[in-house]
Amino acid sequence: MALATLALPARAGQSLVPAGLERVPVALLVDLSAGQTLYARHPDKPFRPASMTKAMSALVAFDLIKAGRLDPQTIVIVDPGLARQWSGKGTTLSLRAGERISVDRLIEGMVTVSANDATEVLARFAAGHRAEWIRLMNLRARALGMDASTFGSPSGWPDGGKTMVTARDMIRLARALIEEHPDLYRRYFGHPAMAWRGTTLASRSPFAGQFDGADGIKTGHTREAGYNFLGAVERNGRRLVLLVGGAPSEAARAATARALAEWGYSAWQSRPLVSAGQVIGTAQVQNGAQRAVELVALRSWQVAVPRGAKGKISTRIVYNGPLMAPLEAGQIVAGLEVKVGDQPAHDVPLATRQRVTRAGPFDRMANGLLGLIP
Repeated sequence: MALATLALPARAGQSLVPAGLERVPVALLVDLSAGQTLYARHPDKPFRPASMTKAMSALVAFDLIKAGRLDPQTIVIVDPGLARQWSGKGTTLSLRAGERISVDRLIEGMVTVSANDATEVLARFAAGHRAEWIRLMNLRARALGMDASTFGSPSGWPDGGKTMVTARDMIRLARALIEEHPDLYRRYFGHPAMAWRGTTLASRSPFAGQFDGADGIKTGHTREAGYNFLGAVERNGRRLVLLVGGAPSEAARAATARALAEWGYSAWQSRPLVSAGQVIGTAQVQNGAQRAVELVALRSWQVAVPRGAKGKISTRIVYNGPLMAPLEAGQIVAGLEVKVGDQPAHDVPLATRQRVTRAGPFDRMANGLLGLIP
């Protein structure tokens, strides 16, 4: 079973490729509201993220806060060895030996001004030692399906190539920050500057405070990595995330990121697809008390269509079946494959609407008899 096929209007000449992308080796634009890739240029090519790495450190910190294992108001005393080790290494807060600073301010320094010393002090304090924090980063990456990415430092400081990511994996990371920790995301990301010791430290984000609807996420730059940016924008309830990797200059990074985001809104329009809790169809169940289970969308999903494009939206339910009981309510077991015109298909996750217990002897007998009925 699938949703009805919808006709799209005739194409009105809107370009399906944003201009200026030849300046960067890696680029990716995803509509999170639709779960849909709008543009991809080498999205699976590994590259060095530099300080974009701090987005993963932020996610680990948010996870610990949510679990009650890290309190933003806790005061940290800066270790003299760390203060010496990170003094003058890239962007810093110039933390001093023995200085008292809250976890909240360390996260702010890490996210807003990309302070390496703040990141390293946070990692050491929260995890006990640096290696454990890096282990948590990689565990989180695996849990998110970031199978092509590895992290070798909390801050993205050059580590001999141990830290490598892909654009597609970084979009997964962005989704986790935004959707799993919405309050913490709003608290720490998207600020154009940070007040510190009587002065103002500016963010290098090409979006923060300069771009309508922009609220994240993280820049990165080293000589080897070039200029990178993981960005996020939300306008009228529609969320876009993007990655620009290896830009040749800070100006090229900013111009490309802004052009890509604007193109995502101007060249594409959003339409409702399914509502939260909407029953999309059913899936067969083996060895269950019921022979089928209803499939629902856990949240509302939209679909992005090119403005003026000719074609249709088609959908079909895809799953490896029959499903095996027992099944819990809300368990993701299938996908709604969505195809917009001649664009690549993408999947919207579908979950079980109700719990299905394992069949008892009588249920198995009844199911067996029903299976004999043509």
